[in-house]
Formats: sequence, C-alpha cells, structure tokens
Amino acid sequence: MRQETSTPPAPPTTSAIPMSVDRGRFADAVTPWEEEEWRTAALAWAGRALDRHGLRETGTREVRVRPWSILVRFRTGPGERDAVWFKAGAPDNAFEAPLGDALARWVPGHVVTPLAVDAERAWSLLPDGGPLFRNVLDAGDAGPDSWARALAQYAHMQRALTPYADRMTALGVPDARTARLPALFDALVADNPTLDPAARRDLAAGRPRLLDWCAELDAYGVPDSLDHCDLHDGQVLAPATGRFTFFDWGDAAVGHPFGSLLVPARAVLERYGPEHAERLRDAYLEPWTDLGPSLPELRRAAALATRLAALGRAASWFRLFPGTPTTGCSEASAHWVGELFAETTVFEDAAA
Repeated sequence: MRQETSTPPAPPTTSAIPMSVDRGRFADAVTPWEEEEWRTAALAWAGRALDRHGLRETGTREVRVRPWSILVRFRTGPGERDAVWFKAGAPDNAFEAPLGDALARWVPGHVVTPLAVDAERAWSLLPDGGPLFRNVLDAGDAGPDSWARALAQYAHMQRALTPYADRMTALGVPDARTARLPALFDALVADNPTLDPAARRDLAAGRPRLLDWCAELDAYGVPDSLDHCDLHDGQVLAPATGRFTFFDWGDAAVGHPFGSLLVPARAVLERYGPEHAERLRDAYLEPWTDLGPSLPELRRAAALATRLAALGRAASWFRLFPGTPTTGCSEASAHWVGELFAETTVFEDAAA
C-alpha cells in the first residue's frame, strides 16, 4: 500500500508501495500472483477502482496467497476498519465475482456489496464489512443465541434467492441440486486416487441408500437455493448487534438450502452442546415453515440435507489454481465422501 505522506504531488508508483505476502502452509501453491504481468494488471485495476471511490492507500499492502484465491488488503485510513479487499479466484470458483455482484442486487443487506467487479477475470474489490463473527464470539460478546439469529437471517436470504436458482447456475455456480448428487458421488469416487478397491466397494454398496435419501429429500418440496457450503464463523460478519453479513462464496453451489446447516451446526454442537445445535436448526427452519411440510418433516429434511451436504464439501477441495499441487486434497475429499455414510450425523437421524 502507499505510504502516508503530506499532500503528495502524485500517487506513488506501484513499485514504491510496500507489501507483505502471507502464503500460510502453501509455499508450493502455483497462482497468478507469481506472474508479474498479472500482478501488475490486478493491482492497477484495484488502484483505479479505489480512485473512483475517492479512496487512497495509507499503508502496506497485505497479500494472502492460497491455492484457491488471492487476497490483497489495501489500507485506506488509520482505523482497523479502514480497508478494502481485492480478491481473485481460481478458475473453478471464478463465479464468485459475478455472483457477489448479483447477490448485492438480489439480497442487499445480507451480503457485502462490491466496490468493483471484473467478472471476466474473476476479480472483486470489496469494502471492509465489519468485525468477523468469529472474533465477536471469541470476545464473549455473542454466543449460541447469536448463531441462531444469524442462521435465521441466512434462511430468509435463501428464501429470497429461490427464484434466482437458474440464474445463479448460469453465472457458473455449480449445480448440486438433489437429483444431481448421485452423479456427483459417482465422479468423486471414480476420480479419487486415494481410494483403494475395498473403499470403493464399500462406497458403492451404500449407493442405494444415497438414492433413497435423495428421493425422500426431494419429496418434501423445499425449493433449491444458494448453499454457501462452508458457513463457519469466519465467513460471517457482524456489522451491528443482531445483524449479519455473509461472504466468501467460493465453495458455494445451487442445491438444497438446508445443506448450509452442516458447518454451523457442527460448530455449535462442538462449542455449546447438542441442545444448542437443535435450537440453531429450529431457528433456521422457522422461515421455511409456510411451505407445507410439518416441523418434524422439516427437521427430517434438515437431517437428510446435512448428510448429503458432505458431497458438496468433498467437491470443493479441487477448486484450485491450475498447477497447484493437490497434496492433501484427495484425502480430504475422500474423508467427506465417507462422511456421507457415517453412523450418525450432526442431527443423528438421517440414517434411519
């Protein structure tokens, strides 16, 4: 980012702006960040967008390089919240940029509104959206009741998005509707090199149960919507008391909305106990109670959907920049495929 000066005659050149680069555990990741031409173009695009919004850089650019995305935090003032974020996604999650732009129009108030989007290049520039929900939880300023309010708001957002399911898949969001899950399962099993013959046989033996679960879930008639697929407390912002914003849609899919419960329900179960996970589920389900199914039927649908959501988690491990080593990805994907047939799920009754 640009260093603070007193009334500079002209903005400093990109080369004069200090940067820190965090690669985390992924030093061997192959990303466009290593390409000078791409890096120059991306930073220049972000700089022009900042200028259009009357923003100036005031500190070091903080770069985070991961196998699935590149983030650059631009400081724009002295405060912790004085920042904007550039994000570039891998080809398989390139839909995130146009999806974020569309969500800001379809469900304003529930998502972060981009400052700029280049859909063709999968680039977004996003404002700071407020404190992470995770940090609010860790500080003791929120708890399981806040999780319940967040999931109820998220469910209302999903209800509002049901008319846009086909438009979202047209933007490139993966189609993981229930009828497509058996084919997704077959591909995940066939293409995973870490599965030995015995594991493949065991998974194949469970396939009839998968078909039964899909048929039963479809019969409840809940309309398809956007599934975040990784809705943990680091993907939720808490800009104001009782209000939440949902972001980071790179793992998302269009499918049964109740699959979104998997990740937050597991988190609440682990942190607060089963009674709070059940309250979370019922708070989430309340906005869907006018559809016709009874509450016990909706609970059953939630149990089925959270079991089937393991397939979405398994598929998301391969949305990486081309050339990046997939070490660990196949193993993680295989783990999630195996979770499909676990003896119990987060709500325990889906294997019945």
